[in-house]
Amino acid sequence: MNAVTRFAPSPTGRLHVGNIRTALHNLLFSLKNGGTFILRIDDTDRARSTREFEQAIRDDLDWLGLTADRTVRQSERFDLYEREFERLKSAKRVYPCYETAEELELRRKVLLGRGLPPVYERKPDGAPVPEGRAPHWRFRLDQERPIVWNDLIRGEQRFDPKLLSDPVVRREDGSWLYLLPSVIDDIDLGITHVVRGEDHVSNSAAQIQMFEALGSRPPKFAHEALLVAAEGKLSKRLGSYGAEHLLQEGVEPMALLDVLARIGTSQPVEPIASLDELAREFDFSTFGRAPAHFDPNQVELVNARLLHQLDYDAVSDRLPQGASKEDWLLLRPNLARVGDFAAWFAVLHGDIEPPELPHDERLLVKEAAAIAEKLDWSSEPWCALTDELKRTSGRKGRELFHPLRLALTGRESGPEMAGILRAMGKDQAIQRLEAAARR
Repeated sequence: MNAVTRFAPSPTGRLHVGNIRTALHNLLFSLKNGGTFILRIDDTDRARSTREFEQAIRDDLDWLGLTADRTVRQSERFDLYEREFERLKSAKRVYPCYETAEELELRRKVLLGRGLPPVYERKPDGAPVPEGRAPHWRFRLDQERPIVWNDLIRGEQRFDPKLLSDPVVRREDGSWLYLLPSVIDDIDLGITHVVRGEDHVSNSAAQIQMFEALGSRPPKFAHEALLVAAEGKLSKRLGSYGAEHLLQEGVEPMALLDVLARIGTSQPVEPIASLDELAREFDFSTFGRAPAHFDPNQVELVNARLLHQLDYDAVSDRLPQGASKEDWLLLRPNLARVGDFAAWFAVLHGDIEPPELPHDERLLVKEAAAIAEKLDWSSEPWCALTDELKRTSGRKGRELFHPLRLALTGRESGPEMAGILRAMGKDQAIQRLEAAARR
């Protein structure tokens, strides 16, 4: 199967975690099935769409690794929409309507008051046209047969078109609403699978009839449960959680993608280093119907686990000048972000402020400096140093190791000291021990 999927954002703002998840699932499905992933910029809303936001969307997707095989803009396809609209008009599958929003709302309340579904009531052919009022246009649903499809996530979906309003597809000013141009694009671009949120299920019911009215077979649909914050509703703060936030926080793109690929499914969230590997296990049959709970803290945890697996070559261009493979392998287990490396690199090879130690601990590190001077540094200097210091001082455990760590690194905790001392070298280690003893 050569799957063709599409991600269709409107360039009216930055990408956030919800639509990143949609883009990711479309890309993973196309990767798994040897297909094509299309970015469709839905910029028919000329008042709100900007090229700046479009470029930001492209930049965010590229940074995340969700690069499209092809990009199209709806604003460049109006001639195609016009031709297909005329076909539907000739077939009487679209028709003009003249009610105002206020009139429609009033009628809706009347129907609800009578216990009836608030469905748009078609006017009989030949009904009078209000003078001086431009029409909006609705798609005429075929009400004689149910709309049925097998959703890849939700299973069989069935809608009675008599309970659906004929959807508005074009406004009075001639501008397009989402439904019809999207169908026309999906036909023209050969979209085989539409992957999107479950809030589009009723839209899909109407669009299936639009595909058929235009003489095309509908694509397969996969409507996934919506993303919610771990505490419930998707918060405003979480709505702004996206590539820009990750960049600022120094979080790896794959950490977010690993979480978004698996939450809401029966598969475990794991630190996976590549999209190809994620795609191999991607399967709509694992998706649940319950909302997918997103917790930024989980991204942080996965980010740390992911870093602990990354090779030096994957991060070398982001490390301080002079940082070696050995430095990376030594410090990697203690990092939450790549950006944390620089501070520890300075601990290894730069200058630190000598810590203020109690008198008895200053005596201990002074003795440690004297022992270090006589050690054989070609083997395991940390073990040799602490073994000898245990024998001469009688100290052990925290009362031995903690002052040594503070004197040598200026830190209360960190990577294992054996590696730190080897990387630091004899001269720097002795210098730091003596500086701490004098303070």
